[in-house]
Amino acid sequence: QVQLVESGGGLVQAGGSLTLSCAASGLTNSRYFMGWFRQAPGKEREFVAAIKWGGGSTWYADSVKGRFTISRDIGKNTVYLQMRSLKPEDTAVYYCGGHYGSTWSLGPGEVDYWGQGTQVTVSS
Repeated sequence: QVQLVESGGGLVQAGGSLTLSCAASGLTNSRYFMGWFRQAPGKEREFVAAIKWGGGSTWYADSVKGRFTISRDIGKNTVYLQMRSLKPEDTAVYYCGGHYGSTWSLGPGEVDYWGQGTQVTVSS
């Protein structure tokens, strides 16, 4: 059983940086994809970034490309999301998600495991 625990959220001014962490216990298979999603009030949960546990290939939403970086530490079973040049529109609850399989559409509907979420608030 996979358990995901996010941390690192908080309040930051526009233009600032923040790094989120997702500790993944029970995750030992290289066929897992790990992703970050976010959900703002009144909006659907949306894809932000993803990484293939085995190999480290990465994918990003257009809205965060060039500002956010996803990475993983295999020894610590942890996935990170480095966020730079934050904007007020990045304000949301950020969720870590895991998907097991050979492919992934990057949609939230295919996520097998979710973390509890961590709030990120960017003030203008």
